[in-house]
Amino acid sequence: MAVTTRDVVSQALSGRRFDIRGYLFEGMLLLALLVALGILVTLLTDVLIRAMPVLTERGGDFLTSNMSARAERAGVLQGIVGSISLMIFVVVLAFPTGVAAAVYLEEYARDTPLTRFLNTVIRNLAGVPSIVYGLLGLAVFAVLLGNVTGPERAGRSLMTGGLTLAILVLPIVIITAAEALRAVPNTIREAAFGVGATRWEVIRSHVLPYAAPGILTGTILSLARAFGETAPLIMVGAVTGGFAFTASGPVEALQGPYTALPTMIFSWARQPGADFRANTAAAIVVLLAVLLIVNATAIILRNRYDRRW
Repeated sequence: MAVTTRDVVSQALSGRRFDIRGYLFEGMLLLALLVALGILVTLLTDVLIRAMPVLTERGGDFLTSNMSARAERAGVLQGIVGSISLMIFVVVLAFPTGVAAAVYLEEYARDTPLTRFLNTVIRNLAGVPSIVYGLLGLAVFAVLLGNVTGPERAGRSLMTGGLTLAILVLPIVIITAAEALRAVPNTIREAAFGVGATRWEVIRSHVLPYAAPGILTGTILSLARAFGETAPLIMVGAVTGGFAFTASGPVEALQGPYTALPTMIFSWARQPGADFRANTAAAIVVLLAVLLIVNATAIILRNRYDRRW
């Protein structure tokens, strides 16, 4: 008996057709997800087991101690301070610049070959490996602008590291902000224009508040990436050993030595002693905890802003 098109459509609509290829594809996706989650849980469990002796025996001393050549005295205080200082650079420089660039490209710039070229370049820059940005920061901020960023350390300073991370996440901020602006319905703009609002008033009072949750989501992702970067910081002079903080003012602090939690983890992981391996695991736990706290704070602020509007 021949099967008509009507029968096939009826079976598809009623859900009685068994699509074995679809079920196999869904099964492979589920299996890949379970394998990835299993590997993640295994790694986290191993890190926690290795870190527990340090966290339980030393406790707050591990969080308030500076770097040291002796594992039993080494702590992560300088790494926490350095990472937070670098994130301030990212927040102050990358996010306003990225949002402003996205607003211009989406709301003001016309659809010209130049605009399409700029969008293509920005999307390509978002996929460039971080080590390339480290080389850029070394060439521009450390060598070319070394007299400004750190004349006493050949430009290898906190300012150089912060500028490098800000440039690294800038394309991601622009892309996520542009996507959030593009998702705003045109009816909102048309209604505002209909009551006589200027273009800037429409963007400031209607478009940006509507797109704020999406922009903040991209901000969180960018901050998380910058917080965990290691390679570009090592390229631009992050200290992997001990150093003394002797700055007497904010300018000297910006032009002085620095370190971060990822670079401390990289340095301790290369040490041969078992004590430093335990410190490495404990530092990883601290890094994850600080990252979760920063992300949770940003998510709470985003949700409150979303409910407000």
